Amino acid sequence: MYRYDEFDHAFVHDRVEQFRDQVERRLSGELAEDAFKPLRLMNGVYLQLHAYMLRVAIPYGTLNARQMRMLAHIARKYDRGYGHFTTRQNIQYNWPKLSDTPDILTELASVEMHAIQTSGNCIRNVTADHFAGAAADEIADPRPYAEILRQWSSVHPEFSFLPRKFKIAVTGAAHDRAAIQVHDIGLHLKKNDQGEIGFAVYVGGGQGRTPMIAKKIRDFLPEEDLLSYTTAIMRVYNLHGRRDNKYKARIKILAHETGAEELARQVDVEFADLKNTELKLPDADIQAITAYFALPAMPERPEGWANLARWKKADENFARWVDQNVKPHSHPDYGMVTISLKPIGGIPGDASDAQMDLVADIAEDYAFDEIRVSHEQNLILPHVALADLEAVYRGLVSSGLATANAGLITDIIACPGLDYCALANARSIPLSQEISTRFGDPARQAEIGELKIKISGCINACGHHHVGHIGLLGVEKKGAELYQITLGGSGDENTSIGEIIGRGFEPEKVTDAIETIVDTYLGLRNDASETFLEAYRRVGPQPFKLALYGSSSAAA
Repeated sequence: MYRYDEFDHAFVHDRVEQFRDQVERRLSGELAEDAFKPLRLMNGVYLQLHAYMLRVAIPYGTLNARQMRMLAHIARKYDRGYGHFTTRQNIQYNWPKLSDTPDILTELASVEMHAIQTSGNCIRNVTADHFAGAAADEIADPRPYAEILRQWSSVHPEFSFLPRKFKIAVTGAAHDRAAIQVHDIGLHLKKNDQGEIGFAVYVGGGQGRTPMIAKKIRDFLPEEDLLSYTTAIMRVYNLHGRRDNKYKARIKILAHETGAEELARQVDVEFADLKNTELKLPDADIQAITAYFALPAMPERPEGWANLARWKKADENFARWVDQNVKPHSHPDYGMVTISLKPIGGIPGDASDAQMDLVADIAEDYAFDEIRVSHEQNLILPHVALADLEAVYRGLVSSGLATANAGLITDIIACPGLDYCALANARSIPLSQEISTRFGDPARQAEIGELKIKISGCINACGHHHVGHIGLLGVEKKGAELYQITLGGSGDENTSIGEIIGRGFEPEKVTDAIETIVDTYLGLRNDASETFLEAYRRVGPQPFKLALYGSSSAAA
């Protein structure tokens, strides 16, 4: 993984000291909140419903044991003993004191971490496939390119005050695990007929109030042109993006109103002036960054196969965990382990300080000191020998981290909702806990198969409900919480925005509605191999509307 150089260390240190001075002036009353707000946001500090919240950047979701231990330490010392991992592969602390935030940032800087650009109208944390560099189906590791984009975009003077926040995602496999088509810019690594690396470039995706799927504006961009072409996109957006209406300020609105063809033309005009400038990436620079992300030296461990078969036969819970939470690695003797942060009845994405410490220990002992955060709010050990899976599992069991539900109905994405967020209309956490408890039986989860539920407490869609196979949106109606259900969303290479199925449900009726949807799916699928999403795309919404509302007219 990337290590800070002298410039990085000096830059982050100076930024912390600058913010320390700003906090002191705010606490003394010298700086009013209106003047302080943009300064704290640029350093990841929000004012939420009950307290300040600090969002810490985890670039492209990659960190090591030392950094994870620091996150645990901060949870213990400055918060209430836990952190919340987010859909941007970051971590949030919900209860820090404003007076403590400079000290927190100082401690983060000691392990090469910060909170810069985790908020504000700037380029946010660049995200990537959580299996990057390890997946058997990968064309190339997207993280070196994400790191190049991170270095280029950090406090970029031209793009620090954009019309609105800006999000970039990169994926390196044919199967998109980074949801690139619901990002402002999505980059899909590919090879051309000559075997050269490049990108398919998507622009204008997003969720929120106006969900849109990104438009492909370039089928193959050579890797050397990554920064010049991205700069060209940003310049067009900075020039033409709406600044008079924050609800229409995202680049997705510009892309929709301009049209993909015209937008691509405008980008090409800017690109023509940039492509042969200092923004062109030399191959030596690409290789230098790529070297930071080289695979660890993984010795052959063929004994793992026989051991694994024996362990699975002896312990059905272990067997279930392996089948659900371990995916094939590019090295045949290894696997990629998902550590579920979705215990049955638990809070999605939360991890205690003790759990974070344990994950750090396991990563050091069994995973070459590497941990990932997924945009689905789980943790990943990307390089684990099959021969070590039993030991890893036993360690996770001891801390309540061995739930075998990755990709199943209880692997729910949820935003903090009205329990924390001042923008929320409804609670996400209690609803996710209730659904998880209702469907927690392992046999029932296995029968249902792959099904992604995603919950947002407001239209800002931090819980990605638009791309949930089943999406739940909390709204407010006459002072009461109500939940709108969408079906058929997906954030992979076949991205789709979920369809609103009908009128909303009161909180106490939502889980029953989910059960009705699931039972309807089980009754109409062709066989056990047909997933919920496949079945929904085959039959459409009508059977589900009839099951939920009794008639199509009642769904209105």
